[in-house]
Amino acid sequence: MEVISKPAGGRSGGQRKKAVSKSVKAGLQFPVGRIARFLKKGRYAERYGAGAPIYLAAVLEYLAAEVLELAGNAARDNKKNRINPRHVLLAIRNDEELGKLLQGVTIASGGVLPNINPVLLPKKTASGPDKNSQPKSPKKS
Repeated sequence: MEVISKPAGGRSGGQRKKAVSKSVKAGLQFPVGRIARFLKKGRYAERYGAGAPIYLAAVLEYLAAEVLELAGNAARDNKKNRINPRHVLLAIRNDEELGKLLQGVTIASGGVLPNINPVLLPKKTASGPDKNSQPKSPKKS
């Protein structure tokens, strides 16, 4: 009976599995590993849970998708194929929740929302011309 020795650490010397990123495992597009590194290097807390970078990546991805969708709609409304800062601003300011979240944020080259105070608009006249008033051009007889 021959004894075959295994390599130390329980690893077989054969084929290695292909690495799967944390983002793929979580089903996200945003980089979970990079966010974890930023959380560590930023010294925001002494310790943080394993799920924290995943949760943060998911929240950031959701916010980015929401802003991009609304900005894309704003671009389409202006008959443009490309999203520019103006479309992003219109998307954020016209959405109640995003507007509240990004209330103090200035977007470069975004401009302002179109808004004219009703006091400045011209006065509306009565419905139809009055019967007692003279016509502006007299009729020739």
